[in-house]
Amino acid sequence: MKPFEILSALPAWSGASPDAVVDSPAFALPCRLGDATTQLRFGAMRPADALRLSILLEDEPHVLGIARSPKFGELDAIWDSRADVPEAVVLALAERELGAVFQLVENAVRRQLKLVGVSSAAAEETDLCAQVDDVVFTLTRSKTVVSAIGNLRNIDVSHETVRSKALKCEAEYAAFALGAADLASIAPGDYLLLPEIGTLRPKLVVDGRFALDESGVAPYVSDDLVKVRDAQPQDITLGEVFDAAETPRSTAAVPPAGIRLVKDNRTIATGRLESLGDQNAFLVE
Repeated sequence: MKPFEILSALPAWSGASPDAVVDSPAFALPCRLGDATTQLRFGAMRPADALRLSILLEDEPHVLGIARSPKFGELDAIWDSRADVPEAVVLALAERELGAVFQLVENAVRRQLKLVGVSSAAAEETDLCAQVDDVVFTLTRSKTVVSAIGNLRNIDVSHETVRSKALKCEAEYAAFALGAADLASIAPGDYLLLPEIGTLRPKLVVDGRFALDESGVAPYVSDDLVKVRDAQPQDITLGEVFDAAETPRSTAAVPPAGIRLVKDNRTIATGRLESLGDQNAFLVE
């Protein structure tokens, strides 16, 4: 599995609404600004002074606010006196200097942008405030915009707020078939031979959803076998799972002192690893 597939398998993310995706600190929309490939992120400091432009995204009115930037030299030159400059001149400069920003917005929302005029409307607290490299702009937050960009693929899986999420995991050291009658008769003091231990590498079962071993990360497939697992689950971060998917790693080969028998995600018995002759065995306690 790839990191995005892992993220998509987690209910907290697979069920995330477009609004939740857009509001995540990990939101990062791949985009182009002119010839540069970059990312659009939200959460920039809202500009106190912006050139607010009325635009249409196809037939829907929106307001695009552009923060002052030396990158837009001609607009920068008239910035302080722009209220005294004819609107037609301001719009002509905007068309000439902001073409890359307009194209970026068009591509992001997948709707044609048309510049209508200079807006006199006050900025809204709900406006999205974006930063792309050294360009900061605001855009009306609308269902059209959020639906277009609020895709889970626009979550940066390398972001710390995603990577630091803790999940429960437990090592699975062996799996074997055991009949219902034998399973029901297990009692303290019984030994169950475990020839797999020491010959097969264990795997980590993460969140009951993923199997992590030296081959990488795969969906965990439940079956009717009895499993030998750690007595207590441990924590693993989502970042560690991503890393194991990209660079497969070995898991611990030797069970800890406490282990348990599990079937259908239910603990059947607890015990410890012992030797019975020259064989590893589960001693039921």
